[in-house]
Amino acid sequence: MKKIQSKAPLRLGLAGGGTDVSPYSDLYGGAILNATISLYAYATIIPRNDGKIIFNLEDQRKRFSYDATEQLPVDGEIDLLKAIYNRVVKDFAKKALSFEISTFVDAPAGSGLGSSSTLVVAVLGAFAEWLSLPLGEYDLAHLAYSIEREDLAMAGGKQDQYAAAFGGFNYMEFYKNDKVIINPLRIKNRIFNELSRNIILYYTETSRQSADIIKEQQKNVKEKNNRSIEAMHKLKEQAILMKEALLQENLNEIGNILNLGWQYKKQMAKGISTTFFEELYDAGIAAGATGGKISGAGGGGFIFFYCPGNTRYGVVDRLQQFGGSTRRFEFTNNGLQTWTIR
Repeated sequence: MKKIQSKAPLRLGLAGGGTDVSPYSDLYGGAILNATISLYAYATIIPRNDGKIIFNLEDQRKRFSYDATEQLPVDGEIDLLKAIYNRVVKDFAKKALSFEISTFVDAPAGSGLGSSSTLVVAVLGAFAEWLSLPLGEYDLAHLAYSIEREDLAMAGGKQDQYAAAFGGFNYMEFYKNDKVIINPLRIKNRIFNELSRNIILYYTETSRQSADIIKEQQKNVKEKNNRSIEAMHKLKEQAILMKEALLQENLNEIGNILNLGWQYKKQMAKGISTTFFEELYDAGIAAGATGGKISGAGGGGFIFFYCPGNTRYGVVDRLQQFGGSTRRFEFTNNGLQTWTIR
């Protein structure tokens, strides 16, 4: 029996979040600085010869079975996985495939770590490994983006797919006509380790539908809402400041840059922050963090804080009263990885 395996890392958006979303990126150009972490989306494909397609969502304890056809119905049931299969058959295989695929993600959907897009990259990577598809990092990321944003019309940006494919710390530039430039940052090991130690990742045990927030953000750009657009301009500047701080090893500035970004991010659209998140954020700062932000579009999910020195312990203790949990992680340099076991 042959098993095709893949894993792709989730990401933390450190700066510039939201400027990768069209139409802002088309009109003004977007800039993001993100970094992948040691939480992953996994996919395993086992080829079959019985004319069946089996989807196992291991983290959700769900299993779906279909007859192998060239196009599966996109009908509201595991549409993301079916859309990936449909595109692989349409663009590459040109025939129905029979297989069993199992998936698992280390963070729940709606948590703000890019889990859905990362899963798409992991599944595409498994298909590319199985079918020997000639797809590089840019190809895989753009295909993942196309499946989500075009085939399924899911609202969102571009950073998650590229972070999952490339891995590491990246300064990303986004322009019109889907032009994307990935600039990997060479972060020294001591800085890498210090950042992993100083950043607390806290799960609020809540999730959110990012699509509604992103749609309002897009609407604000289309309607030329000056407050929202100016906030996005400032977030793009924040990405440059973060890049400079990391490369010049000015770690004392990171908390301030995160805090600056958080204040502007809340101006992009309604619902990004809530009373609960404001109380949580204020508690983290009062306990010794120098800055932080919600991960992803906002409204729920993970929040992270920058805690220099030994302040992380006091911050962790203070956050316990909010009913969530701290998630251990390390930053990682690796993007999508695929392999075959026979």
